[in-house]
Amino acid sequence: MVNPARGDDAQPLLQKYNCNYCHHRDASIVGPAYVDIAAKYRGNRNAVKVLTGVVRKGDSGGWPWHMPPNPAVSDADVKKMIRYILSLH
Repeated sequence: MVNPARGDDAQPLLQKYNCNYCHHRDASIVGPAYVDIAAKYRGNRNAVKVLTGVVRKGDSGGWPWHMPPNPAVSDADVKKMIRYILSLH
């Protein structure tokens, strides 16, 4: 069984969709760190829906950076990546 907190199934997807070019687990690159995204959306019941929209359509999400749209990411893949990111501390 895959441990979502470890991101066994999310890590290859983050690479496949080039997320790691702009985001890293603990460091801001061109976009916010994954842990910062998790902290911002912690407790938000709509986080998966909101972040799915950000990935698909692009948005700044209130950050100083603007994420370009990535509509090619499948529904299943985007949810795996977002759930992994939201699991980070």
